Amino acid sequence: MINKENYTVEILFPERQIQKRIFAISSQISKDYENKDLVVVAVLNGSFIFCADLVRNLDVRCAIDFIRVSSYSGGQSSGRVKVISDFKEESRGKDVLIVEDIADSGVTLDFLIGKISANKPKSIKTCVFLDKKCARQKDVPIDYSCFEIGNDFIVGYGLDYSGFFRQLPYVGRIKEFNK
Repeated sequence: MINKENYTVEILFPERQIQKRIFAISSQISKDYENKDLVVVAVLNGSFIFCADLVRNLDVRCAIDFIRVSSYSGGQSSGRVKVISDFKEESRGKDVLIVEDIADSGVTLDFLIGKISANKPKSIKTCVFLDKKCARQKDVPIDYSCFEIGNDFIVGYGLDYSGFFRQLPYVGRIKEFNK
């Protein structure tokens, strides 16, 4: 267990920059899905803040669903994806947009694309808040991305470290001090 008082966070993307980028992505998604039957699938827990802001800025009709998966143990990816809570919305014949907080190894997105494909949707696209291309192990399509990051461990805006820091309105890099 960490003591969050022993850490400070260096801001990488301030709140205003995040909101401006989300508005731009939402506008593009709205154009791309005009007059379509869209299902947004938010990947919990990390994407909940991003997805809320994203869909509030969409100018298209959409259903919203959630899936909760885990591929991490501590701060490391286990390489295996476990479904904790499945989505409920019917996706057969519909356009599906998977909304994820971060694309790093690509293992989770690859798993989700395969899982949703089995339901025979009309299309599947991905929208990620952060794209960590340098950590990619699976070649997964990223159709919409807000920011590209390096190999830092980041927190805020839904992303956590041992359950802490999700509530931050910005994205930052953890700096350890006072051990």
